[in-house]
Formats: sequence, structure tokens, C-alpha cells
Amino acid sequence: MAIRGPRGDWNSVRRDLAVHACAILYARLDDWRPERAGGPRLRALLGRDWARYLDLTHPEVRTRFASSRVLLKFAAGAALHVPPQAVELGYTPSGRPYLHGYDGVQISLSHTEDLLLVGLATGAVIGVDAERADRALYGAGLGRHLCTPREVELIEAMPAARRDPALVRLWTLKEAYSKAIGLGMQFRFTDFGFETDGTPTGVRRPDGTPGTGSEWSFRTYALLDRYTVSVAVGDSGFGVTTDTQAHTTLDDSIVDALAEALGADEAEQRTVDEWW
Repeated sequence: MAIRGPRGDWNSVRRDLAVHACAILYARLDDWRPERAGGPRLRALLGRDWARYLDLTHPEVRTRFASSRVLLKFAAGAALHVPPQAVELGYTPSGRPYLHGYDGVQISLSHTEDLLLVGLATGAVIGVDAERADRALYGAGLGRHLCTPREVELIEAMPAARRDPALVRLWTLKEAYSKAIGLGMQFRFTDFGFETDGTPTGVRRPDGTPGTGSEWSFRTYALLDRYTVSVAVGDSGFGVTTDTQAHTTLDDSIVDALAEALGADEAEQRTVDEWW
């Protein structure tokens, strides 16, 4: 679903999580420019990411970093029924983001050019990735950097015009799966693969035999006539979290103390637009 700024349809996010145990959101960068919020408010929204934001020197990189994290916090806040500035992100050693202090909702994040992409899931791990659909990937060294032997064979047999789109799809699927399992680039893309014909697929071993079962679901979508988006969702084995509200999973006194420390009572008195 498209989310156009802080006044987006957050009820749809909650509904998707309730019905499908998964929600995929996308936004345009121009709809999420948190630098307009000013220093103090942006710092409150970014929380621990504020230091990382200040360390970035390229203006466009800083904007994408801040916008993607703020979108993710608004989405997670909608799921948890808390203000976005009360959401704190943590990161695993591989760089995978998670909701600090709350594991009932899993998250994933991707951004490229003017596209921001967020995935939320309950009872499952999730990974999302987006790339320009017209990105040129075909060339020498496919078998050394991107494809399994079976994938190289199938890609080489394709008409030239189909190779790059097929490779972009493979790339986003591999990125999404790597994010979902929390290994990032530690899992070499030549060690696992997918079907190359565009059909729903599971993970394949280098020789093309199945590597995962029904516990995993993968989908690829064309978005905004410019991007290829892939999603990987894997059953965590612990069941679906049917109630994601933070207040029902934490002691009330702890929630009240956190809200007071974070200024949540004051924040709730503001309109959403005042964050900008």
C-alpha cells in the first residue's frame, strides 16, 4: 500500500497485519522529508539513529536514511499503537533492523532513489528489497557474484532483452531472503537461487533442487513503472501475534514510565502534521 506522509492510512496497516499477518508499505521520498521537522523534532523521531544521521555527509543519502527510518517508525508505531517517537530501532551485527524491546512485529527496510519500502510481519520473519527495474546487471562474472550455476545456465539461454529484468528479479529476491534470515551479504548469492521464469518460487540449491519448503513465501511486484520489489516471508514457528499493541504486552507501569520519559503525553496532543 502507498503511504503518502504522516497522515497515511495507518488503519490499513493494522488491518493487513490482522488479516494477513503481513503489511508492505511504499512511499515516495518527497512525501517523507523529515528534515522539514527541524532539528529537535527530527532528533526525537530518529532516536538512536540521530548519531548515524549526523555522520552521513551526502545530502541525498542523509535524506533517504532519515526518511526511511521515520516511515518505518510511523508504520511500527501504527502497529504497536504508540507514537512514532516512542519506537526505538535496534540493529543486529549484520545490520538487520528490529524493534528494540518488542519482538511481536518483525520489520524490514529498503530504499532506492525516490522509493522507500517497509515490510512488517507478525509470527514470521520478513525481508523486502527494491531496485530500479531497468538496472543493467548482465555481464561477465555472473557465476562469481550473483548467480548459481543453474541460474547462469538459464539466464544465458534467454533472449538478450529478458536477461536484465530476470537478473533484477533474482537480485531483489536474494536480497529480500538474506534480510529475512538476518545474514545480509554474509550469505553468498552464488550459494542459493530461485526460479528464473517469473513464477512464485522457493529457494533453490546451486544445482536447482529445492532448498526450502512451504514455510517460506516469495513474491515479486512491479511498482510505479520504475521499480522491481521482492518480498520474502518465513514462518518463525511461534504462531501469529494477533494483538500487537504494546500496552497489552508490557506492564502498565513500565509503559507509563516510558511514555513520560519520551514525552508521549505531550506528543499525543499534537496533530500529526506538527511533526513536520
